[in-house]
Order: sequence, then structure tokens, then C-alpha cells
Amino acid sequence: MMLRSCYRCLGRRGGGDGLMWHTDLKPHASGDYSIAVVQANSSLEDQSQVFTSPSATYVGVYDGHGGPEASRFVNRHLFPYLHKFATEQGGLSVDVIKKAFHATEEEFCLLVKRALPLQPQIASVGSCCLVGAISNDVLYVANLGDSRAVLGRKVFEDSRSKVAAERLSTDHNVGDEDVRREVEALHPDDSHIVVYTRGVWRIKGIIQVSRSIGDVYLKKPEFYRDPVFQQFGNPIPLKRPAMTAEPSILTRKLRPQDLFLIFASDGLWEQLSDETAVEIVFKNPRAGIAKRLVRAALNEAAKKREMRYNDIKKIKKGIRRHFHDDITVVVIFLDHNKGPSHGRHKHNAIGCINAPVDIYTLSADEEEEVMLHPVP
Repeated sequence: MMLRSCYRCLGRRGGGDGLMWHTDLKPHASGDYSIAVVQANSSLEDQSQVFTSPSATYVGVYDGHGGPEASRFVNRHLFPYLHKFATEQGGLSVDVIKKAFHATEEEFCLLVKRALPLQPQIASVGSCCLVGAISNDVLYVANLGDSRAVLGRKVFEDSRSKVAAERLSTDHNVGDEDVRREVEALHPDDSHIVVYTRGVWRIKGIIQVSRSIGDVYLKKPEFYRDPVFQQFGNPIPLKRPAMTAEPSILTRKLRPQDLFLIFASDGLWEQLSDETAVEIVFKNPRAGIAKRLVRAALNEAAKKREMRYNDIKKIKKGIRRHFHDDITVVVIFLDHNKGPSHGRHKHNAIGCINAPVDIYTLSADEEEEVMLHPVP
């Protein structure tokens, strides 16, 4: 049974860094998982969750921009929609995932429409959305934006076991030439649909990602033409939507050589290559592996500024965004041949864990485990 909402349970702050939270190791149907988050923005814009049951494991990483409202909204609504449509259609499928993304986008647009008179800035809030789902030994990876899923796969060289990194998601970022061409091809009559400004390529000179939940002023004319919104920001004349909420979806039958999956917001990938992240997971103990990846990224961010991580972790939220982004990491281990004591019979309970809505405050509601309500 999918749950209406998930609450953070039994994680803890990390090693003297008051802006880090982590859960070292938890079970899922076919292995273990580890999760860690570090906050850099004044309000944590990364949200994340893992749902586990005897038959399925769902992972969500939602990297917000312009504010935390869209990523928090996705965190509350996407998994219940996945469950609803999977139940109606007899199981998980590409169509179920697309319907869940579409329903989440439409409901957020309705929220924006209602809130616009009092909160015009909400029309410019959006979120990347990365979802992984494992059901019946089939992996689904769906994404909008530039969060990324990477597989660690066992390979053999000179009779020695090594690991290879395989990217499973598409970065919808116009910094990538193929994505830039895709956007330009959809707007042949707009020579300024993608503009190089402030050191990077941006859609209309504003945003780097081409797909998201939210950002409705770049999708729907009624929002960017609204007089209330025009008082809030510069209106962007568009002949058609500049962004989309249509996810890229990969399906893959899991194989014995597939060892683990890394799902992370772009805050990690700005600092670590796919190969480096996979090597770290392969060569280190499972417990706390997500936290280890976050710390490796923070060490790289510190080096770029000729600092140490010990210096960065003393910097307050908000100011810290000048040194690195919010970072979320979920590592899912895939244990194929461990036998019934470790495999899919290991974890029979339904569970759901959310990273904190805001790590710095950790309000009482986020601290305690509460009864969760099933989807009606």
C-alpha cells in the first residue's frame, strides 16, 4: 500500500556539519540503501524520499529552483499518483509513470493559479524530478532536469573484478549541445530561445534546464501575461511553451552484474564524475556510503576555493550557496544472489523515509515518526 505522505525517521546530522543529514543504511526488498543531504541554500530546495515494500522500491530526488515550493509539492504528491495509477493499471509501466508526472504537473499548476494573487513569485518556482522504481526485477528511471541516475556495473579485466559507470538518465540542461539543439528545433522562429549569459547557456537567458515540474510562466501564456505576475517580474513573450514536463524514461531488466544505483541532484555531479562516484561506492563499506559521497563532493568544492571542507562546514546556509549547491544522494544496492535471508524476503514491511524539509531547523514535526495515511 502506497502512503499519502512520508516522514523522516531516525536519520541524524553528520559529523560536525550542522547542515548535513544522513541515514547510514536501511533495507529494501532486494538489498540496502543509504541517503544523505547537505543544505547550502537559505531554504533547502532539494527534497528526497525512498519508499519500500516487499514488491517495489521507489526513489525520488527533487531539485527545486526559485524556491522550495515545487520540490516540496512533488515530494508530497508524485508517489501517491504513482501508486494510484499502478493500482488502476495492474502494475508499474512507462504509461503509469508518465501519467503520474503529468498529474503532478497539472495539480501544481492549479496551486499556482490559486496562489498567484498573493504569491506571484510562485509562477517562477520549479523543480527537477528524478525517479527510480524497481518492480519485478525491472528498473525504471524517469527524469526532468539535470539530476542524474548512474549504475555501478561489475566488469572483469585480467580476471579481476572492477566496476564500470553507466549513466541511466538524460541531463535536460541546455549546456549540453544536443539538448540545446532540441530546444532550438522546437522554436525555429525564436532566435533567442537559448542565450549564452552569465557564463552558461540558458533558455530565454533565465534557466538552464529544459524540463521540470512548475516554472509555469515559461510554459503557460496565461501566467506570464497575468498583470499580477508582470508586476512581479519581467514578462517573457513566448509563442509556445519554452519548457516541458514530459519525462525521459528508461526501462532496464536488472542483471546479476548490476551492483548499485546512485541517484543524486546536480550538486553532486557538479563536483564528481560518474566514474569517480561509482569507484567510491565500489571501494568503501556500505554503511554511510551516501554521506561519504557528499563529503567527497564537498572536499572537491573546497579545493576549488583553496579551502578545506572543515572551513566550508562552518559557513552558514545561504552564504554557503556561493561554495556549493544543495546536494542529495541516494545509493541503492542491488543484491541478486544472496538467498532468501538477504533478498526480497529480507524486508517485508512497508516503509517510507523523507529527508528533512529543512535540515537547519529540523522542526518537531519532521523529527518524529507519525502514523501515515493511505491514499484514499
